[in-house]
Amino acid sequence: MNKVYSKIESINGSVITVRAKGVKLNELAEITTRFGKSLAEVNKIDGDLVSLQVFAGGRGVATNDQIRFLGHDMRVSFSDNLLGRIFNGSAEPRDHGPSLAENLVPIGGPSVNPAKRINPNRMMRTNIPMIDVFNTLVVSQKIPIFSISGEPYNQLLARIAMQAQADVIVLGGMGLKYDDYLYFKNTLEEGGALSKTVMFVHTSADPTVECIKIPDLSLAVAEQFALQGKDVLVLLTDMTNFADSMKEIAITQEQVPSNRGYPGDLYSQLASRYEKAVDFADQGSITVLAVTTMPGDDVTHPVPDNTGYITEGQYYLKGGRIEPFGSLSRLKQQVNSKTRKDHRALMDAMIRLYAQYKDTLEKKSMGFNMSAWDEKLLKYGEMFEAQMMDLSVNIPLEEALDNGWKILANCFDKQETGLKTELIDTFWPKN
Repeated sequence: MNKVYSKIESINGSVITVRAKGVKLNELAEITTRFGKSLAEVNKIDGDLVSLQVFAGGRGVATNDQIRFLGHDMRVSFSDNLLGRIFNGSAEPRDHGPSLAENLVPIGGPSVNPAKRINPNRMMRTNIPMIDVFNTLVVSQKIPIFSISGEPYNQLLARIAMQAQADVIVLGGMGLKYDDYLYFKNTLEEGGALSKTVMFVHTSADPTVECIKIPDLSLAVAEQFALQGKDVLVLLTDMTNFADSMKEIAITQEQVPSNRGYPGDLYSQLASRYEKAVDFADQGSITVLAVTTMPGDDVTHPVPDNTGYITEGQYYLKGGRIEPFGSLSRLKQQVNSKTRKDHRALMDAMIRLYAQYKDTLEKKSMGFNMSAWDEKLLKYGEMFEAQMMDLSVNIPLEEALDNGWKILANCFDKQETGLKTELIDTFWPKN
């Protein structure tokens, strides 16, 4: 029987302090107040003075309320019964379904031993041309979507969840507006993908401490599915909200702030989550795709800046499109030579011509006369944006490559593309 403490030394917002012994960092406790029970987590120990972050907040907590330490870190139930379910940041049902308590596994554990990993060598199809053709997503890759507020990043994640070639989708939402939560739920339900999805959702109205639990819950469940031999895609939105929650808690704890008020361990906290991406040698895999919003479109902001050092590239979402310049999948060369023999050459040629189109747009805006070549580039740029960059386009990789050849044939002569003759003879549209 765990000892019960009934004397709280201080209450500071959602952090309470009690004198206790035999307690460890991150251990869970249960607080019984006149309003009911709430979980709390040990986040600081100074001798026998123990600070706990109360999940439900400090409102309603009295100094004589009872605290019972549970003797373990936070855990989450794992089984196939998770599929199709929605939980909050305390791993409690948000969908009014039954609570799950069997086969509890710890969260926030270490990343996988490198000896158990294999080099990424498989493509994860999404049916989005700007990803599949130009910046291929690779199984076990960790990659962020850099965006500003107002861009359709949640809509993009929902599409990827429905279309990605994965056995299980784990969606972790942090600081979501309730409308966004309902959008994910309804879209996946209507698209028939909810049955292979597990959702852990923290809304902006939920306790702050639950926000920082979402990635750990999502990745712990993903790891268990991967150990069963399944390819798991973890979608996280938004890691900037996760970092802001860390900052809020660090300020409450009176930690010395680092860059722009974020805690000094921001890099290691982000890395410990992203490094859970893995392709096991003899089992499944975990691929991590996470939204990182950039306040003020500032890529030097601490969250995207630190993220860029950890991940294997990034997708830039701007103007409702994935930008070809700035977006980069550092692992795409591991797989795009195995898809179709024209993939790499066509990708390079189309991006090169699109860069020339951008230069032509600048010339046009400055009032220069347009040459015949410029007119071709203008036509090409419009077709490229409509048929390749538009996020509503939903086609397999092979069809996207065929469309690329059709766009080139509509705008240029064969010799103007700079592509090899053998590729042109094989793939150039006959009519």
